[in-house]
Amino acid sequence: MFSHILGQDSAVQTLTRALESGHVHHAYRFEGPAGVGKERAAFALAQTLVCELGGPRACEKCSACQRAVRISGEEPHVPAHPDVILLQRGLYRGQLSANEATGISIEQVRRMVLERVGFGPHEGRARVFIVRDADELTVSAANALLKTLEEPGQGTHFVLLTSRPNRLLDTIRSRTLPVRFSPLSDALVARILQEKGLDPKAAVLAQGSVASALDLASEDAVAEREEFVAAARAAVAARDLAPAIKFAEARRERDTLRRLLAYFAQSLALAGREQVAVRVELAERSAEQHKIVLSAMQDVDRNVSPALALESMIYRLRQV
Repeated sequence: MFSHILGQDSAVQTLTRALESGHVHHAYRFEGPAGVGKERAAFALAQTLVCELGGPRACEKCSACQRAVRISGEEPHVPAHPDVILLQRGLYRGQLSANEATGISIEQVRRMVLERVGFGPHEGRARVFIVRDADELTVSAANALLKTLEEPGQGTHFVLLTSRPNRLLDTIRSRTLPVRFSPLSDALVARILQEKGLDPKAAVLAQGSVASALDLASEDAVAEREEFVAAARAAVAARDLAPAIKFAEARRERDTLRRLLAYFAQSLALAGREQVAVRVELAERSAEQHKIVLSAMQDVDRNVSPALALESMIYRLRQV
């Protein structure tokens, strides 16, 4: 199953070497952006550890291998194998009394981890705990895990997944071995989108994340971006500033606005490349406009009011 993890050669090599040497660490921390293969790697590791053949590679055919990666269609959506245990905020909402609106509770840690680690795996080979968004562990839940992370017992392994490792307690980080996952290349993300029948142009906006790219390639997201660019162009071409003010005052979340501006900048860059062979002055105009949109993105990053950033952008674009 490690062969299905694309663009993460270093992380995969680290894990396969550990499996081949028989020295798999008892507590890993898979860190990197969302949607780059961390969870898939965690399940590949779990599958190998519970495989009935017991070798350094999962056979992917035995009952244990298949159940390790098969997620229940009913709530809670967890692996079918009893020795592959998933933790996530709100995952066991129907089974726990704790309110997990803000983090993984100590009750979840006690019920799903601490009550089990004193016993051996159900099926003999290994037990693997996979913690999604481990940075969402509450302080009390994280503290409750510390001793177990340090000495989990024979055959017990933890894989903590996080895109925000700096939010983990220092004591958690010190007890886990980091395996770093990098953003994927735009070319690889574009290829994955194309294979799924989606617009590969969304890849350049996804910052190396397949999960983000899939969201960005959805019909609604594409329509939103096209509408934004059309409104911006209309405001630039208008006789007065009324459309610009209306465009700037539309309420948008800061992250959403940044993505929309990135798409606008991309469209200008593509237009400039096409215009070079036809009319150089048009390409130069597109290049100037591209710089202005990038400047607006920087304003948004600096927490400038979105309305002011957009008004300034449209005003400057009208001068080009």
